[in-house]
Amino acid sequence: MITIQLVDDEPHVLTALQRLLRPQGWELQPFDDPEAALAALAQQQYAAILCDLNMPRLDGLTYLQFARQRQPDAARLLLSAHGDRATLMKAINRAEVFRFLSKPWDDYDVESALQAAVDLYRLRTENRRLLEQLRGQQHTLDRQRQELLRLEAQHPGLTRVRRDPDGAVLLEGDELDD
Repeated sequence: MITIQLVDDEPHVLTALQRLLRPQGWELQPFDDPEAALAALAQQQYAAILCDLNMPRLDGLTYLQFARQRQPDAARLLLSAHGDRATLMKAINRAEVFRFLSKPWDDYDVESALQAAVDLYRLRTENRRLLEQLRGQQHTLDRQRQELLRLEAQHPGLTRVRRDPDGAVLLEGDELDD
């Protein structure tokens, strides 16, 4: 199940986002307290985190920096009514923000940005799974190669197979016909 964390100090914004995103079938976890949202990062794996920039106790940029450290695979999105170039640069450079969305938002922009974030998350997790699978296969091949080398050292010629022109295995004493 895809889980998305929503962080905004304004409960009516969280309600509007939930109403907008509920049809997508994602599990939505809204937080109007960034400190409670921080604690949730240790309890739940998120595909995406959508956070307001201006909050009283902890600004969204700092929050997303913490989120990046705790859940690097989660795509981070910043939502704000006020955004200047310097803030955008900090968001990208410090928190590696995936998208910046403005308030008031366009429903399509929020939905498509979160869908892209979910797709990115799925791609990252699939890449990690495939990399782990590849490493496991490489480890198995390395062990097999070491065993072949050990057997060849104990019994020289054991791993070499003689074949006739048709590919049939020749046993010791068999000769190739001219």
